Amino acid sequence: MVDITLKPKKSEDKIPLEAESISCDVFAGKTIDEIKKLPIFKGNRKKSLGDFFDVSGSKEDDPKNIRIIIDGDVSHVKNIGRNMKAGEILIKGNAGMHTAEYLNGGTVVVEGDVGDFSANEVKKGKVHVKGNAGAYFASALRGSWRGVKGGEIICEGNVGIESGTFLAGKNTRLRIKGNASSMLGLHLAGGVIILDGNALERLGGQMARGKIIVNGKLSEILPSFSYEGEVDEIVLSDEEKIKGKYLRFKGDFAEISPKSKFFGEMYLAAQNNKHLIK
Repeated sequence: MVDITLKPKKSEDKIPLEAESISCDVFAGKTIDEIKKLPIFKGNRKKSLGDFFDVSGSKEDDPKNIRIIIDGDVSHVKNIGRNMKAGEILIKGNAGMHTAEYLNGGTVVVEGDVGDFSANEVKKGKVHVKGNAGAYFASALRGSWRGVKGGEIICEGNVGIESGTFLAGKNTRLRIKGNASSMLGLHLAGGVIILDGNALERLGGQMARGKIIVNGKLSEILPSFSYEGEVDEIVLSDEEKIKGKYLRFKGDFAEISPKSKFFGEMYLAAQNNKHLIK
């Protein structure tokens, strides 16, 4: 693995930067001098990556063998890793909006927080956020119904409103170790969301397939879900099973017909959610 390090230059100016060029696919085959000349937009002005980052490392032709290390806070930098297909990006700090958007392979690790719309419409690869995520995390972009279709996405902290919307794909996994704001998993069409913390209202609204598992407490459940009883095991696949006592709900019957063979499932930790049984 060849490391290419970007160190943000000190500046009091926090005007957002558009940096889709920070990607292993784009860096592949380029010298350090060529990487410094890659375009970055500051507002509507075209600048160079070297105007904002000190760059060090060596040339590597294969993006799979490149690891980009961003050594510092880039919370004002958008689109890092956008459309990336291979390689690894490690951000040692916070990252801005649209981080890892359209990821189609490779890995993006953020040691801090990420801004809104991060990990949107991921197709393949892995996104691991060690801090908190903003609104619309791992979701569809505004005006789109195509959400995350594959890959593994982990957030160790909390996530903002409307995260995990339009999630799809049989093997897609979204794991949230903190709490979730309102409307987690709207329009869920497949895959699995596992929430270790608490969730606010409208969980799984208009979901038609897939599973949502809450190990914490759900504040309230939509009336369009039916209670199906208590279970001791959740089967995700032949290899994946979760043991424990959960309340099983089925729906959303505001979205699907009661006669449909496809439906969404919510599993809520029994010890924390008895208040939802009527």
